[in-house]
Amino acid sequence: MRRAALRFAPELLVQAQGTGLGVKAAIFDVDGVLTDGRIYIGETGESFKAFSTLDGQGLKLLDQAGITPIVITGRDSPAVRRRIADLGLRHAAYGAKDKLAVAQPLLDALGLQWADIAVMGDDWPDLPLMSRAGFACAPAQAHAEAKALAHYVTQAAGGHGAARECCDLLLQACGRYEPLLNGHLDTLDGGRG
Repeated sequence: MRRAALRFAPELLVQAQGTGLGVKAAIFDVDGVLTDGRIYIGETGESFKAFSTLDGQGLKLLDQAGITPIVITGRDSPAVRRRIADLGLRHAAYGAKDKLAVAQPLLDALGLQWADIAVMGDDWPDLPLMSRAGFACAPAQAHAEAKALAHYVTQAAGGHGAARECCDLLLQACGRYEPLLNGHLDTLDGGRG
């Protein structure tokens, strides 16, 4: 079995387990977390966003580890819907002006408490979720108030691997990082060859 090259401080891994019996789901914002926060608008009004493949792989790994990835974003666009669909994520809310009002019924439906949840956000609309979460992350370029609520601020910026850094931390905290890594050394789908 190969040992992981990536390491987090032991006290951070304990924190990343959340306040309950471990993190069971993770909520991610889009603009500023899964993207760099910039919005490109073409002359016909269409918007373009750039997503990191590292972040996408991290979200898929969370799902494989039994941690449900959830996306809650204040904006709605075909680009975001396409990316979420391409990743096969089952839980997403678009155009959420009040993210808490959207998140609470979703958590209720999944039978989860806030102590079971990790949240990654970068700005004021994410603060109600971050303040309730068992574990909160913010990307490096996040607003000061989001960083102040975060248990962990990533070294990477939003849209440049920040979400993957958060995912890797959660995977290590639950003890699933090395088993997933070693499974991927055999085959790309995580199975044994």
